[in-house]
Amino acid sequence: MNKKRLELRAHHGLCFNFFEGKGYSEEFTKHMQSVYDTMKNNPDFKVVIKEDIICQKCPNLLKDVCKTKELVQGYDHMVLSFCGLKENSQISWFEFSRLINEKIIIPNQRKSICGNCQWTEICERKA
Repeated sequence: MNKKRLELRAHHGLCFNFFEGKGYSEEFTKHMQSVYDTMKNNPDFKVVIKEDIICQKCPNLLKDVCKTKELVQGYDHMVLSFCGLKENSQISWFEFSRLINEKIIIPNQRKSICGNCQWTEICERKA
């Protein structure tokens, strides 16, 4: 069986640091939790700036087109830049999570990346 390599949007790696079981819908939240649980097993994956496994259940994805594409691609580019990574980098979850913590969360840079996100209040409270 040919298994497709796991892909994760760069900014979703940042989201996981603040995820607390809330989302657009119950279906989306269960899906996000499932992906989060997969990441705890430290898989290698490709960091992307396009629709990923999490986007599959997002209400902003309409007929395979993200209606907030420009906004979230900006988040993706910023996360990659702060972490010193390039699009399509292959990395383990633990290494990516470490980079996000060292380069974004600890130096308090999250707000400069995605402070205009609709979920920012959760991140502010948990920071």
